Amino acid sequence: MIDERELAIHPIVPESVRHNAQVLSSIRSLTASLFGIAAGILGLESYPGFIFYLLGTLVVSALVWGVLAKGKPEDFFESKLSGLWAQDVFGGLSSFVLTWTLFYGLVRS
Repeated sequence: MIDERELAIHPIVPESVRHNAQVLSSIRSLTASLFGIAAGILGLESYPGFIFYLLGTLVVSALVWGVLAKGKPEDFFESKLSGLWAQDVFGGLSSFVLTWTLFYGLVRS
């Protein structure tokens, strides 16, 4: 367990940062699949589909920044840029493409 002196020296607790990264990864995976479903149902193809995904992840990052982190991501992540805005953006891309093609095929067939 971390004592008060250690917290005063190193205010970022590694266990909490890992937990926050896990929660953010779960949110991104779920929303990537939901964006894939929406893109497939809307019938988006090629670049508009990928732009839809990038805009969707930008909106999710803004919501996490405003709602969950209350505008202070440096309190929850080691780096506010990589921890909140860039982490797992391309990791969710495979889930997005998988659900996108599945629902596109289901709707268009």
